[in-house]
Amino acid sequence: MENRILDIHCPQCGAPTQYSIAARQYVCEYCGGAFDTGIAAQEKQGFRKLQGERMRDSVKKYRLFRASCSGCGATVVFEENEALSHCTFCGRNLVRSDYPEAKNMPESVIPFTIPEEAARERLAAWCAENRRRPEAKHLLPLLPELKGTYLPYELVRGPVHMKVSRMDGGSVYPCEGFLNDEFVSRSSQVDNLLLDGMEPFDTSAMREFDFGYVAGHRVKTYDLTDKALEARVAEEVGASCTPVVRKTLETKAVEVRCDVSSAVRLPVLLPVYYIRSGETMAAVNGQTGKVSVRSEKVSHYYFIPWWFKAILAVLVFTGGLFLGLHLGGMAPGENLVITGMTALIFLIVTLCLFSDTTRNSFSVESGRRIFTSGGAERPAAVDPVFFRNIENVRTPVTLRFTTPFRVLRMALLFIVAMFLPVIIALFLNGFDFARLELGGSAVWFCIAVPTVPIILLKFGIVQLYERPWVYIRKPNGKLKRYREKHHVEIDKGTVKEILRIVFIPPTSLAVWFGIISFFVMCYLTAFGFD
Repeated sequence: MENRILDIHCPQCGAPTQYSIAARQYVCEYCGGAFDTGIAAQEKQGFRKLQGERMRDSVKKYRLFRASCSGCGATVVFEENEALSHCTFCGRNLVRSDYPEAKNMPESVIPFTIPEEAARERLAAWCAENRRRPEAKHLLPLLPELKGTYLPYELVRGPVHMKVSRMDGGSVYPCEGFLNDEFVSRSSQVDNLLLDGMEPFDTSAMREFDFGYVAGHRVKTYDLTDKALEARVAEEVGASCTPVVRKTLETKAVEVRCDVSSAVRLPVLLPVYYIRSGETMAAVNGQTGKVSVRSEKVSHYYFIPWWFKAILAVLVFTGGLFLGLHLGGMAPGENLVITGMTALIFLIVTLCLFSDTTRNSFSVESGRRIFTSGGAERPAAVDPVFFRNIENVRTPVTLRFTTPFRVLRMALLFIVAMFLPVIIALFLNGFDFARLELGGSAVWFCIAVPTVPIILLKFGIVQLYERPWVYIRKPNGKLKRYREKHHVEIDKGTVKEILRIVFIPPTSLAVWFGIISFFVMCYLTAFGFD
């Protein structure tokens, strides 16, 4: 049976189980039993204890040595008859000493299946296909130095608890995911992206570790502390789930915080042919032969800064305003003056609003491209499932933010709020555009231009990104929107206050003056000043 080392077995019937993200439990397809992640962790702890005892007995049969690099600090294990003259990871000389312990060796291993000469041929073929790249030119003379090394990894498999949020928003959304065999390097000397490029590995070939597997190959021992490893695991797990989170939250500027404490983690050795000289770095998968080469040039990626978003919003708004006034018959000169003054006010407003997103301002990511020889790709991460407390029950849901209907509704509200007197005036004069006098709404425009954008932008963004539409997946697979029930309670105090403002002087005088002025404004806009 495949993946026996990795399988989580049912405690009732012993059959392999599958993890249900929605139920947050392992479920047996044979007997229907379900159990939580704690049982899975106990099963693997028992396996690791037995394997550790077996390794301590096995290590006595081999004379092993280690070489400690004085340059990068890498520790490499090799057999008695193997002489090493330099470090594979930084090229410096090695100091050889006894290595009698087994506690630093992982319990599982995927053996080499690609011979050393075949690995060189794979890398040479990549260089021939990419002869114009500087990496290929620098790698060709280094091919004889390509050596096989077992690299230490942590295999992570199981549920992942996440809290995700937009960098320009305040809401935090809980979601759950599941990792299928995520390998995380436990070496600080090797580039993780380079190693990711040569994956995947066929985990069905994983075996319980035996020192006979390391014969003829170096073994790199781990050098990361547990704390550093925890951070790397969380980082790589978050990176694997980030594409789906970005798609859901509709932005690349997201923050993903992961908790993998419920996942099963196993230390494992993976077969890698590795070569490095300065900035030139390449790896060949010792199981599949897939080539991975790191770019010698660093690339930089930029997020859109907040002030650019503000300026873009101003251009869109003022362009729409100019077009609207032009269609309304306003003279080009007056139109430019009004649009220019509005743009200045709106720019100040949007700069203040978008300044809340300074956490992702001028954000820059630096990295190196990874070139591969093609072939199988790493399996995509299982799409995370978002959860919401619905009627005090944690329920899996689908979130949607800027749906076409919501964007259209926001645009219509903006137009109605800006041109409300004009719209009413058109109804009054029977949609006679020739008689329409926009000057009659000048006071309204002076009030609406600075205030309406502020209200709609501030509360519109909150409505879109802080209050997503929530959909519950029904048993037949269809989505049904969940509408939270709001209990309308009439506050007697509020009602009294409204009545006081409307009917009791002197406040009521100002209120009625404003209402009468508004309708006079609508009349003048509809029929002019004649």
